[in-house]
Amino acid sequence: MAVSRDMFRTWRHPRVVMRELLAMGRREDRALAFLMAGCAITFVAQWPRLQREAFMTGEDFTQLMSYDLLAWIFMWPLVLYGIAALAHLVAKLFRGKGTFYTARLSLFWTLLSTTPIMLFYGLLTGLNGNVAATQIVGALWLLAFVVIWIATLIEAEKDGADV
Repeated sequence: MAVSRDMFRTWRHPRVVMRELLAMGRREDRALAFLMAGCAITFVAQWPRLQREAFMTGEDFTQLMSYDLLAWIFMWPLVLYGIAALAHLVAKLFRGKGTFYTARLSLFWTLLSTTPIMLFYGLLTGLNGNVAATQIVGALWLLAFVVIWIATLIEAEKDGADV
């Protein structure tokens, strides 16, 4: 199936989609592609906020964008690899039977599948600033991220999902 269709299916059936991704076999390139696409889309989602910040403070938009590019394309992927490894080790404490790969796939897929609401949040931040409605959308994104990540991590760590 198309990745975009699976992204939206994940919102309703995260464990089913994760099971299907795991059934495709161990593909580190696919997990890395999910991570980089998620980080790139999140970087794009920051543009309205950065433009607003540049306008309000007089800072250089290009410079702000460069810093965000460095963060989202080079630094966050490394941080997310570490978070995925830590999540796998915590899952092992609760008798998780997955691998570091399945934990990575779970986290990276969750990031990618929640980017549509991140784009909306970025747009609201650029248009409205940091107001209550924007914060509610941000909180909804965070809640969706945590719920989907937990569901996909449970699927990734069950039944010896050793792919």
